[in-house]
Amino acid sequence: MNRALVIGASGGIGGAVLGELEARGWTVEVLSRSHDGFDVTDEASVERGIGAVEGAFDLVFVATGALEIDGAEPEKTISAVTQKALVDQFALNAVGPFLVLKHGLHLLPKDRPATFAALSARVGSIGDNVIGGWASYRTAKAALNQLLHTAAIELRRSHKQAIVLALHPGTVETDFTAKYAGRHKTVPPGEAARNLVDVVERAGPEHTGRFFDYAFREIVW
Repeated sequence: MNRALVIGASGGIGGAVLGELEARGWTVEVLSRSHDGFDVTDEASVERGIGAVEGAFDLVFVATGALEIDGAEPEKTISAVTQKALVDQFALNAVGPFLVLKHGLHLLPKDRPATFAALSARVGSIGDNVIGGWASYRTAKAALNQLLHTAAIELRRSHKQAIVLALHPGTVETDFTAKYAGRHKTVPPGEAARNLVDVVERAGPEHTGRFFDYAFREIVW
């Protein structure tokens, strides 16, 4: 039976991914800030929380993240960017998932395929950015993509069958996106979760270190 660890399971997407995995017969363990005090912006919290988890996992899925932190909305202009917003976004959306990987390496088996996946966003693509704006969030997600790509290269040496994925879930109908969806097509969390788990189950070691959307289409860096 496949075994998964979902980080951020109390959020809209994380909770839906948890439910989808369980519906497919996976055994799932969870960590979240609201239920366990698991704070990805605090390395001691990450080390403590991950250290309490035992055994090997076929999937570690990081569903943490935020578009708006402490009231700082996505910026429309350069003049709206603040140092605090940049640092806060980087800490939560880039550093946080990477700390989970750092302290969770022992959870990934070396003798079979195992996946580490984290939620990225299409706006983190530098090549796909043609309208500007949202500097802090874009930059944090671009940094996450680089961190995951770099990790995948290293893991090829120690975990030869590991699969490290940056995943774009689409625009999901949650409180997180309600103010910003605009004319973008949105999908319910359950549909997004089905799509994401489909990608996870289809991906193999040959896909490691790459950036995919919910339909398993590769996104340019």
